[in-house]
Amino acid sequence: MTTVSVFGGTGFLGRCLVRRLASEGTTVRVAGRHADRARSALHAAGLDRVSVFGADVRDQATVAGALAGADAVVDAVSAYVETGGVTFEAVHEQGAKTLAREAAAAGVARFVLVSGIGADPESSSPYIRARGRGERAVQQVIPGATIVRPSAMFGPGDALFGTLDHLARLLPVLPLIGGGRARLQPVYVEDVAEAIARILADPETAGRTYELAGPTVYTLRELFVIALRIIGKRRLLVSVPFAAAEVQARLFELLPNPPLTSGQVDLLKADNVASGTLPGLRELNILPKGIEVIVPTYLGRSRVGA
Repeated sequence: MTTVSVFGGTGFLGRCLVRRLASEGTTVRVAGRHADRARSALHAAGLDRVSVFGADVRDQATVAGALAGADAVVDAVSAYVETGGVTFEAVHEQGAKTLAREAAAAGVARFVLVSGIGADPESSSPYIRARGRGERAVQQVIPGATIVRPSAMFGPGDALFGTLDHLARLLPVLPLIGGGRARLQPVYVEDVAEAIARILADPETAGRTYELAGPTVYTLRELFVIALRIIGKRRLLVSVPFAAAEVQARLFELLPNPPLTSGQVDLLKADNVASGTLPGLRELNILPKGIEVIVPTYLGRSRVGA
């Protein structure tokens, strides 16, 4: 039976992937910095049979322990805010490199790195640059690694529509960063999890890069309008220059759960859509689900009438 170590297995995507792999009988290990917290989260999700390893991608020894005996590894670790030693470079670049090196040393057959559309090793954005350099580092160590680049992901508990819902219930006016002109191609998180599961099962996907995006491209303004329609709210949309948004994001990052981060602002400075030159969900025989079908099933349901 295949054993897959999922680093970042309690994150937004990680939870979906772990559940998907476990459902088909795969032996799944979740590796993360907070083992007790991970066990509680997995127990709450009914995944008691999933084993948990305390591991930090910045710590070679713990990474090696979580990889011993594994057939495949998925790096789904994500950091959107830099705090202390948890920097974009440490997690997305050096951490990915450490994980790849230890996977190669352990003879792990398959390696999947979750990156993001727009990852660029030469970007002026620390977040986007670290993502791109992480891809490059992994490919240098393991040429057969598969890179997965999702667009902005949506689903229950997401940071996209969940944040819009939260802000719309707090504020009479909603800020449109950069005028809301950035184009996005949101993808359903369960479709991304399914894609990774299929990649792990298909040796032909080794060494390839996949851009995983939804069926429709929207501007940020259009997504705001859709979210407001779903929750039944009317709000004034006001354009906010990127410079002002960056200041707001740095202040928000002082909070435990910031509604906006500098990395997210950087991502909105360019379109976040599939290039069309790389394989995606359709090449994996997955028909992407649209936001109009999925988002109304969870957005605002727990706070109807609020």
